[in-house]
Amino acid sequence: MKTILCYGDSLTWGYDAETLGRHALEDRWPSVLQKALGEGIHVIAEGLNGRTTAYDDHLADCDRNGARILPTVLQSHAPLDLVIIMLGSNDMKPIVAGTAFGACQGVERLVELVRHHAWPMAGQEAPDILLVAPPPLCETGDAVFAAMFSGGVEQSSMLASLYADLADETACGFFDAGSVAQTTPLDGVHLDAENTRAIGRGLEPMVRVMLGL
Repeated sequence: MKTILCYGDSLTWGYDAETLGRHALEDRWPSVLQKALGEGIHVIAEGLNGRTTAYDDHLADCDRNGARILPTVLQSHAPLDLVIIMLGSNDMKPIVAGTAFGACQGVERLVELVRHHAWPMAGQEAPDILLVAPPPLCETGDAVFAAMFSGGVEQSSMLASLYADLADETACGFFDAGSVAQTTPLDGVHLDAENTRAIGRGLEPMVRVMLGL
């Protein structure tokens, strides 16, 4: 059995901008990836609305700092064969970081945490890491989201190139989710059901290669 941890935000949790609820379990990209990979693979969906790469959000009623929570999550789900990190959209909020460069620095910190984690089993090697650039934000008529992510459309368009360079520097895998999915103009940030499914389908070939399937 090989185990994959999908560490993300509301795009992994499955936030539905149309209903303001949650996409059906079978429509969320980790579930689609699980089905595509088949038996012998366990995919863990660890998504939290509003999660950042490595920054505090003092407006939240939970801890959204991805770097602070990741070690606990790694310890909880060990042993792991692959960690898929898709974060950065919430870093586009000016009150959080506001820049693609800041998000990239946060992702680099997450990579370090995975690589240097004190795993609970003796002799356990660190899992492979797949960095996924989230689909860029788009323009929206939702005034609240437009204000919350002011400047995010331009900044988020830089995430893929920055994450690709980081993946090369740190020997991680890389996938651009924007190559298969687009955010919805309903709020400019989230994904409809078809686009979240598309990410799961798009990740399958890369994951198979990284796991040697």
